[in-house]
Amino acid sequence: MTLSTSTATHTASAFAGRALLSSLFIVSGLGKAAAPAATLGYIGSTGMPFPTLALAAALLIELGFAAALLVGYRTRFVATVMAGFTLATALAFHNQFGDQNQLIHFLKNLAIAGGLLQVAAFGAGALSLDAYRSRRIAHA
Repeated sequence: MTLSTSTATHTASAFAGRALLSSLFIVSGLGKAAAPAATLGYIGSTGMPFPTLALAAALLIELGFAAALLVGYRTRFVATVMAGFTLATALAFHNQFGDQNQLIHFLKNLAIAGGLLQVAAFGAGALSLDAYRSRRIAHA
């Protein structure tokens, strides 16, 4: 069975989108895991309460949820949580709009959240664990 060009493009694009979105989170999470003291210092410098809890939540989302997004597991839920996390980090860490760099980071986070909401709305696509699970259930 061969896929039509539009179906193949849709399948590849959905996977590429998930891979590109998740890569940012995975790289960021690995950086936090490699230098937890520096990350805790930065979180603490913003005045956020419970920096250790915030770091644990960030690691869970940036490594665990991003891995789930990458393979397309429970994608709509995962993307929704990640969009919320991304908006929260924009507000907590990139709110100095007089600083051009911080404004760019804030807007970047908004764009990433928008991409995640698209994934939440339209799902993971055919090349995902969600699609595999759906096919297994349909054949059972």
